[in-house]
Formats: sequence, structure tokens, C-alpha cells
Amino acid sequence: MANLSFGGLKLTPPKILSLGFVLLIFSGTLLLCLPAASTGERLDFIDALFMATSATCVTGLAVIDTGTGLSTFGQIVLLVLFQFGGLGFVTMATLITLVLNKRISLKERLLMQESMNQSSMQGIVRLIRRVLIYSLVIQFSGAVLLALRFIEDMPLGQAIYYGVFHSISIFNNAGFDLFGDVHGPFSGLTRYVNDPIVNITSILLIFLGGIGFIVLSDVLDFRRRKRLTLHSKVVLWTSTLLVLLGAVVFFWLELNHTLKSLPPGGKILASFLQAVTPRSGGVTTIEIPLLRESTQFLMILLMFIGAAPGSTGGGIKVTTFALLLTAVYGRLRGKEETVLFRNRIAKENVYRAITMTLLSLMLIVGATMLLSVTESAEFLTVLFESVSAFGTSGITMGLTPELTTIGKVLVIILMFVGRTGPLTLAYALKPKKSKELYRYPEGNITIG
Repeated sequence: MANLSFGGLKLTPPKILSLGFVLLIFSGTLLLCLPAASTGERLDFIDALFMATSATCVTGLAVIDTGTGLSTFGQIVLLVLFQFGGLGFVTMATLITLVLNKRISLKERLLMQESMNQSSMQGIVRLIRRVLIYSLVIQFSGAVLLALRFIEDMPLGQAIYYGVFHSISIFNNAGFDLFGDVHGPFSGLTRYVNDPIVNITSILLIFLGGIGFIVLSDVLDFRRRKRLTLHSKVVLWTSTLLVLLGAVVFFWLELNHTLKSLPPGGKILASFLQAVTPRSGGVTTIEIPLLRESTQFLMILLMFIGAAPGSTGGGIKVTTFALLLTAVYGRLRGKEETVLFRNRIAKENVYRAITMTLLSLMLIVGATMLLSVTESAEFLTVLFESVSAFGTSGITMGLTPELTTIGKVLVIILMFVGRTGPLTLAYALKPKKSKELYRYPEGNITIG
């Protein structure tokens, strides 16, 4: 991996990306600490840090109510943070460079390559330009649709502001909303559980933000190229299957429970939104604490899998999940190679998927154990909150507002690692790679 020299320091792209997120978080923290950011008492440092991390890492977990606890200035700070955090500060910096008509250097191209998970720099500027156009068009469309619906419930100016805020929040999978109190029964979009415009718009925004900009570009090029890349095929098929399976299982588990009082259309809309939002969306129309434990565990699994690489979402990523399933299926059939859509997958990618999954599991297990000690809550609630933070989903069972200071720090770490990625963080912190001068003899060990 190429090293980039900045002020005499040699930094790899993963280190620069990690440091960029840290700087963005602390900038947001300082702004949220200002008296103008709150409607009541000024936020203390740990709460401001928590909110800034949650916004930058596009998570959506909140220790105070965004709609009532933060002023318009504070809400706009969050909006800027999750726009930068969702699209990536490298992408936003590229937008500024393009607007100023400045030349993009080799260093900046290397950073773009790393931020978009690309294997080469070829066409990377064109891809970034497309990412910006697609995301702005999608967010603008979502803002218009939501504002037109909100006009029925609030004044025009407020409806436009709410439409813009929620469209950007939902597309970037940030999960912040301006409705209700985080402690109350009407938090999130529960009041719109039967509304087709709010539900369908939210589902599309989460799905489009979660499949990744590379896939969006590939799909829009399909008419010209007449084919999709292997990456796009895996993301689209796996994402679609997870949404459909999640919606069906949610409907089945909650039909005679939380969905019982809803009309048929509301049942279907609620099932699909609750199946899509664990992908990292963070907005819900059903109160999560009221769900069956089996349904809550289903959402934990979906949050752990997360969205696609190069997207606004978190988790281990759908490609990692698909690769692991395919590798296990192949081994059960006695196959040496892992094959997806008639393409052989390099063993290095399989090892990377295994490493990513195990690191993520160890992080979640460790954090859950510690939170079980520091917080007074049931185990499933603690596990749910841990996975939500790591998967940057932002769905809560009500524990986040009650976290202790130590608990807040642990969740902050989970959100940061979940957004930057365990492997990216590991690469950022690893020492300089040295050439192995010798090999150990091969040994055998019994498995199973």
C-alpha cells in the first residue's frame, strides 16, 4: 500500500481516512459544545462527542432528542456531519476541489481509491463526480417528496426544512429524525406507520444509500454496457434477498403482535421498512422495545450484516456475508474453489471476509460484556445496542439515552470502528510490513 507524505509524515490512505474522521468528529464536538447548539443547557463534552460521532459515523443513536434538545444551529451541525460522514470527507473535499476548478493530485486520487474501495485509480475522479451527482439528485428528490407530505402537518417553511433534513439523514443512513422525544412512545416515524409516501420514500432512500455508489453507477451504465460487474450482481442479489426474507419473517413474527392493529397496507409497509432499516437506515415506524424477542434478534442479525461496501452503511457488508455463505456451501460440497456467478473468488478475499467477520464478532462480544457490567439493562437490550452501534444502524431499544459515561465511551468506539471498518482501522494501526525471511514447516491440526 502506497505511503503518502504529509508535512514530513508518511501516512497510508487508511490512516489518513481514519484521522479525517477523527478531525471531523472533534470539529463537530466543539461546535455542539457551543451554547447556540442547544435549546436548554449547553451540552457537556461527552454528550457532544457522542452526538458528533453518531452523526459523522452515520449511526443515529442519540443521548438527547435531536428535535427538542438541539437548536436549529445544532441540527444543521449534525446535518453537515452526516452528509460529510455518509458521502465521505474525501468525496466532499473532491466536490470543493472540482467547484474551485483545481487539479486533483496523485495523493488525492490515492485517497479517493481507498475511500471508494476501488482496486485501481483508473476513472476514480469520474466515479467521484458521478457519486456526487447521483447522491444530490436522490436526496433532492427525497426532500421534495417528504416536504410535500409534511406540508399537510406543518407550515411550509418547516415542512421544507424537515423534508431536507430527513432526506439527507435517511439517504446517508444516519437515522436522525426531528419527531418526538427519544424517551417517548412516538419517537421516530411511528406516526407515519400507515403513510405510503413516507414509507416508500424512506425505503428507497435507505436502499439506494445502502447498495453503494459503485453499484448505482454500474446500474445506470447498464443500458450502455449491457452487463453488470460481479460486485454489483452480488450486492443487488444479496440485498434484495435480505430485504424480502427480512420482511416476510418480520410480518410472520409480528402479525398478531405489533402489526395486529394496522390495516393490510400498513402491515406490509411496516414489515418492509423494518426489514430495510437494519441495513443501517435507523428510522423506524414500529417501537422496537415492543417487538418480540425473536424479531429483535432478527434485526440484530440484519444490523450485523449491514449494507454494501462503498456505501453510507455499516456492518460487515453484504458482500462479506455472501462470500462466507458461498465458501461454506462450497466446502460442504467438497469444492476447493469459491465461485459466485461463475466467477472464481481469490482465496485472499475469502480470508479477508473471515478476518473481517471474526474481528467484528470479537469487538461486539467484548463491548457487550463490558456494557453488561456498566449498564443496568437486560442482555438482549445491551447486545442490540452494541450491534446497532457497530452496524451504524442507529436503532435503539431505549438504552442509549440512559448510558453511563463509560457506556457512552464504549458506544462511541463501536460507532467509530463500525464506520471506518475493523480492517481499515487494523491497516491504519499496523506497523510497517516487513518481508518474511523464512517459512515454518507445515503442520496438521484436527478440525471439528
